[in-house]
Amino acid sequence: MRNQRVVLLVEIAIFAALGYILDLIGFGMPQGGSVTFVLVPIILIAFRRGIVAGVVTGFLIGLLQVVTGRFYPAPLSFEIVVIQVGIDYFIAFMVAGLAGLLRPAYMKAFENQNKKKMAIAIVIGALIASFLRYLAHVLSGILFFGEFAEGENVILYSLIYNSTYMIPVFLFAAFICAILFVKAPRLLMPNS
Repeated sequence: MRNQRVVLLVEIAIFAALGYILDLIGFGMPQGGSVTFVLVPIILIAFRRGIVAGVVTGFLIGLLQVVTGRFYPAPLSFEIVVIQVGIDYFIAFMVAGLAGLLRPAYMKAFENQNKKKMAIAIVIGALIASFLRYLAHVLSGILFFGEFAEGENVILYSLIYNSTYMIPVFLFAAFICAILFVKAPRLLMPNS
């Protein structure tokens, strides 16, 4: 049992490091946010090991971004920035681990060798991860980045701005994970 726990912790660390590296590949938006492949490792570990592993991996990715200075702080006081960074870099990536909610559906489809249902479970899991992350960024945009709306409706601005990068992030994550998980389903089997 102790060895299994060590293996789990090592996997989480590896997937967090991979997520951090994949977040370096892509292009950033002017007021924060970027189109990258960061969700792929979070979704993979959430399907492989469950929700808790996905949430912890997301937390570690956020932590790596903050400690290495790869974050976009709001132009506000330090106390407010701490809350904003918490939402944009910790909560946003942690909730992506909830993609693991679809793990049982995927495993059932895998047992039945139903590739269509496997792909559907993966895409819905990626949608959950992306949508919850999107909501965290929208909330942060409403609360901390209203000045960029330049007199327009802050809620609408945040909804639109964050969708400009989160829709491609979802599409990339869903596509890559669907191909990976359907073509190499053993990636999701912790004992293989």
